[in-house]
Amino acid sequence: MGWPQFVRLCLVGGIALAVSACGFADSHAPVPSFMRIKAADPPPPEPVPNVRQLVHDKMDFVFVSSSYPHDVRVSRPLHDPRGPGWTACVKAEVNSANGQPIGTQTYRIFISEGDIVDRRRVEADDNCLTENYESI
Repeated sequence: MGWPQFVRLCLVGGIALAVSACGFADSHAPVPSFMRIKAADPPPPEPVPNVRQLVHDKMDFVFVSSSYPHDVRVSRPLHDPRGPGWTACVKAEVNSANGQPIGTQTYRIFISEGDIVDRRRVEADDNCLTENYESI
């Protein structure tokens, strides 16, 4: 291989390397904006769920069935700050395992794609304590 062929091979290889590197410029790369990949759009917000109907249909998911929940109340749904889903609060009068009333239990439910996916007991600093509730 002669000197001119070596130089030509190096130039072609260098240009190929430079051009291929352009394909890896993500939306945060330090290259001019016309060379960056457009950032993905956030997912569209989910429609407002019918919390009353969801809790009615999934009562055993929110409360243990042996606690015989009654006087069940729900709050209005709020957008979940951690994602595209919704949250709501649910209160009910429940019984202990031995059947004795233990009072009101309040849970925050997490709704995604029109279904209850999680529930957690509320804590003292939770805003469920100040929500307005509707009976189911």
